[in-house]
Amino acid sequence: MPSARLLGLFAALLPMAAPAQEVQYARVIFGADTVVAEVASTPEQRERGLMFREELPDGTGMLFVFEEAEIRGFWMRNTLIDLDIAMFDEDRVMIDLHQREAEDREVWDSSAPFAYALEVRRGWFEERGIGLGDVAEILFDDPPQPAPDSTRTSASMSPSSL
Repeated sequence: MPSARLLGLFAALLPMAAPAQEVQYARVIFGADTVVAEVASTPEQRERGLMFREELPDGTGMLFVFEEAEIRGFWMRNTLIDLDIAMFDEDRVMIDLHQREAEDREVWDSSAPFAYALEVRRGWFEERGIGLGDVAEILFDDPPQPAPDSTRTSASMSPSSL
């Protein structure tokens, strides 16, 4: 049976636990095609990314949002789904597109600075003829507040670079 002292310590630490973050969504539109994406705008959300998800329904994804365009790195640790990862500059022009396999632990950097990254099921962009130079319209349900100091991402972002 736990001591009163131990229970008191546990009770004192409970308020320090991080509250659950409300999920924000955005619609990322390419002409007639739309992705409904969860928004990852904090370091914690970006680090977790799509880790441990077993499926990603067609037309859904995750949108990583950053305050400034920078070269950043991604990896696929604990990501169970093959993904397309598209990077967009501040004008929302697609500047990079990668097809990545689940569980690939290699960290790879974008070829140019980006402010947004969109992860969708692998093959989604190719099936729709969407590629480099295409412009995305991004409509946020609630404007996210990107956190500063983030240079690595995952299909999740590498924690050492947040």
